[in-house]
Amino acid sequence: MNRFDRRDFLKASFSTAAAIAAGLNLPSAAKADKNKISCRDFQTSVSYSSKPWTNLNFYNDAKNFTFAIVSDRAGYFRPGVFNTAVDKLNLMLPEFVMSVGDLIDGNSGVTSVEMAQEKWDEFNYMVDRLRMPFFYVAGNHDHGYNDSLRQAWENNNGPKYYYFTYKNVLMLCLNTEEDNVDSMTDEQVRYFENVIKAHKDVRWTFLFFHNPLWMNKTPKPYWLKIESMLGDRNYTVFAGHIHNYTKTVKNGRNYYTLATTGGCGSGEGGNPSGPAKSEFDHFAWVTMTEKGPVIANIMLDGVLDDEGKA
Repeated sequence: MNRFDRRDFLKASFSTAAAIAAGLNLPSAAKADKNKISCRDFQTSVSYSSKPWTNLNFYNDAKNFTFAIVSDRAGYFRPGVFNTAVDKLNLMLPEFVMSVGDLIDGNSGVTSVEMAQEKWDEFNYMVDRLRMPFFYVAGNHDHGYNDSLRQAWENNNGPKYYYFTYKNVLMLCLNTEEDNVDSMTDEQVRYFENVIKAHKDVRWTFLFFHNPLWMNKTPKPYWLKIESMLGDRNYTVFAGHIHNYTKTVKNGRNYYTLATTGGCGSGEGGNPSGPAKSEFDHFAWVTMTEKGPVIANIMLDGVLDDEGKA
């Protein structure tokens, strides 16, 4: 070893740890284990009393994780945008990707399951390129307009609504276009009532669905029931549909509508009008922490590869 033998290196390492704990008021070893903060993977030969770093409080709690959320691709979709989003997600590497519906450009003109399947084949060709799991949520263009779309959804994606947990966080994937556009059956409401009751002790609850039900002047009874079920637990809501980014705080909880990931905007040529009008192509980036989610919005044109290219 250059300038150090093994004993000197070990001595320097121990003195470094002690100096850091004393000088920077970091947690003791016992407290560090309790708080799941570990520097075991960090090694250095630096032995100065002053250190070229601020602290060793690495943000690497095993319970923390990141995921992305894509928004509407359909609703007069612009070709190529969602495929670009897939490329960007593969650069950023979240642990998984959620959605809020309108993934295919289905409508009342899709009169057969075969026609709907062609649209799913196109979409799945893109998401199959992702290096991480993708979770489907139904929108009106995917599920709401007719039986052909609903059958194609079942053929490709299985259940109309579902849940899962990840690192003791509950993910609820609702269907706000179940039997028609803007609809939810009593059966679905009962399903999520049972899921919520069965998961009382989760760290956090996320809801993903398409139509931002909380924005209705007269809220739907089924949405009021679901909100009531959530009670005083910690939760965050994500929706899409309106192609416009909004944040609403209700009862101390954050409710978001995402903008677009390829869907049309109000600008020239159907493009988004820009952040000033809350229209942009993006994906949300969610970091689940010990204190709750931290949310950022990643613009598609703001992610460049290692050659500096979009």
